[in-house]
Amino acid sequence: MKYLLWLLKAAIFFTLFAFALNNQQDATVHFFFGTRWTAPAVLIVLTAFALGVVVGVLGMVPRWWRHRSAARRAQVSSAPTSPDPAAAPATPAPATPPLPIDGI
Repeated sequence: MKYLLWLLKAAIFFTLFAFALNNQQDATVHFFFGTRWTAPAVLIVLTAFALGVVVGVLGMVPRWWRHRSAARRAQVSSAPTSPDPAAAPATPAPATPPLPIDGI
């Protein structure tokens, strides 16, 4: 399985590399007020992709903050409020192991 993932990554890399080599001709992007940008087509495409990622992440930031604060409030409200150490459980609850990261 490990080799299959490396093969898939290599195929994606070489596909993108071939795309970059085939799109080296200059392209012009016209902005407002007569401003223009001339660059290789692949650079324009990659810049548009990067700007889309940035806009998407910035659009998700408020939602992430709300979820983090809601999780923090839920964690604080579920914490034991008894200051008596004898009332605390003898053994802490087992921590869940982190999920393995397996991706491209």
